[in-house]
Amino acid sequence: MSHASYSSHSQSIMTEDEEDWEDYVKGGYHPVHIGDAFSDGRYVVVRKLGWGHFSTVWLAKDTKLNRHVALKVVKAAPRYTETALDEIKLLQRLITSSTPPVQPTPENPNPPPSPSQTHPGRSHVISFLDHFRHKGPNGTHVCMVFEVLGENLLGLIKRHQNKGVPMPLVKQIAKQVLLGLDYMHRCCGVIHTDLKPENVLICIDDVESIIQAELAASANATSPPSRLIGVPPSKGRGGNQTPRSESVFITGSQPLPSPSSSFGSSPMFDKLAFAMSKIDGEATSKPGSYGSGSMAKDGSSGSGAATGLGITDGNAKRADSMEVTAERISSVSLDAGFNKMTTPHPSHPPGPSLLTQLAPAQPAASSPSAQPQGRPVPKASGSGDLASADTKISTSMMSVESTQRSLAETSTSSMVESLEKITVKIADLGNATWTEHHFTDDIQTRQYRCPEVILGAKWGPSADIWSVTCVIFELITGGDYLFDPASGSRYSKDDDHIAQIMELVGEIPKSIAFSGKYSSEFFNRKGELRHINKLRFWPLEAVLHDKYLFPKEEADAIASFLSPMIRLFPDRRAKASELVHHQWLEGIVVQGEIDVIRWAEEEEAARRRHAQQQASGREESPIRKLDEDAMKPVDEDPGGTASSKPDQDQSAQHPPHQAPILSAPPAPPSSTATASKP
Repeated sequence: MSHASYSSHSQSIMTEDEEDWEDYVKGGYHPVHIGDAFSDGRYVVVRKLGWGHFSTVWLAKDTKLNRHVALKVVKAAPRYTETALDEIKLLQRLITSSTPPVQPTPENPNPPPSPSQTHPGRSHVISFLDHFRHKGPNGTHVCMVFEVLGENLLGLIKRHQNKGVPMPLVKQIAKQVLLGLDYMHRCCGVIHTDLKPENVLICIDDVESIIQAELAASANATSPPSRLIGVPPSKGRGGNQTPRSESVFITGSQPLPSPSSSFGSSPMFDKLAFAMSKIDGEATSKPGSYGSGSMAKDGSSGSGAATGLGITDGNAKRADSMEVTAERISSVSLDAGFNKMTTPHPSHPPGPSLLTQLAPAQPAASSPSAQPQGRPVPKASGSGDLASADTKISTSMMSVESTQRSLAETSTSSMVESLEKITVKIADLGNATWTEHHFTDDIQTRQYRCPEVILGAKWGPSADIWSVTCVIFELITGGDYLFDPASGSRYSKDDDHIAQIMELVGEIPKSIAFSGKYSSEFFNRKGELRHINKLRFWPLEAVLHDKYLFPKEEADAIASFLSPMIRLFPDRRAKASELVHHQWLEGIVVQGEIDVIRWAEEEEAARRRHAQQQASGREESPIRKLDEDAMKPVDEDPGGTASSKPDQDQSAQHPPHQAPILSAPPAPPSSTATASKP
């Protein structure tokens, strides 16, 4: 599914399965060894983090900036190179948004800041640090450098499989993911298209200390399992030919653990949190991402490995933690009851999503023997209307002022009292696309796929919002899927998926049912399902109350937040900018909001520096020095023996998709939350 993933299937620090030695050929993987140097000696490999179908991922020391990074080395074939270049352009857009920062001038001393400096969602998408090409025996490989992050949300879900992730953490994660998506959708014109727990990574505070401790522990332990594989003789029509003498040395993966004491586990590093397995063989994938998981919850293995590797900036400590900020904003006050809906619900038996037999019996509805029983499924209820929220909903661009107002409503005591804090980032842009230029219509991993994609209809940024609902449901239930379709003797997996959606949110209007190129496969002329006759309707609030035993008030509150995200009309689905103001998230302050204040302070300091530079006749680049490496043009050859441009004929055969021009301003928000292509 993604090419930079890894998994660990046992207590061993090495995964049982590594990449296929047969892929170490021309156009395939680059043979990387511990101690190898990349980009003219800047990045020195210290450990293997994981692998996937399209790349291998390594922990490396950035000798220039004295920090550790995640280095992804993509296969060399032209198709992988093309997709990697697409991903780099998308990642660069996330750095700058559609409008790069403008430096002050005498004529314009106070230019408006870029959304990349003022939107709290910028802090909740992965940090892309650098890119270059590396020439090896199998060809020229695109390499991408990211910050190092901890495990993904699937590991967090596994820790809480019996009772669900604590609600304060769920709310923080929900707000951060929505802020990240709002930044991507409205400011950058980017749709993720593959949002799932494996693609949301947890930040590690003091990441350098964790890495140093881990490397020290590894040095004292047995060396990681590796194997030297002799390449068997090549075969031709005449049988075995002369054996080749070369062999392949495959290094064992050692995923970097996340400290788990804050998230419901022992203070020890939780290596078992990385026991992730393949979700669905149908899941789409594009060879651009550095780390998503294609391993699934059921423990089955698959072509892609799951990931927990992430990318954080490698600085020793987060500049502003929640606690530090709490001290800084000592005058703030907050409604002490904002966590009133966090009563833990009783544990529930693990089960395959909502396919259960717990649905309330209804006189007029029964399930045929060939159809999965108890498919969850309700009609959308009025409780899901955002209008019911008391809080004012704003779709304006996030700004320093609005963030400060938000923080002004939050008390220091509440921030300090809530000991469990979590910061997450959306990762794996390998399947991402532009809002106005889709690379493919084959998007989203099965369980997170929206109805318009299943039907082959028009889709946009709201496809990501649908996936958010599925992710949050998994978090609060401890791993159950919201939709988990299965094929039967008389219907396909897609048929069952549409049926489950109808059971949860209600009948699909004909205008939606007939909107896609595959609609006739699912619906007859009357708008009825062709292959599944009887449905068992089970609304979301009832599912939460009846199956998961949430108190009715809490179930209704959760449903009021989630239901607007799974409206059947894509253009009526709630937008991320609206959802972050929903009453269910009232009082939740996240790292991105804190970072906005820090950025404002840094901007003021930069203005003072610029004034001094003007006086001395020096000018500063409009791109922050921190981002200079990542913002190099994708076709630039950094030079040196370790890097080279791809062959010109390959570039001509596989021209990379062109990204929207970075200097173009973002389009104003529209009813569909899409940004027009410049």
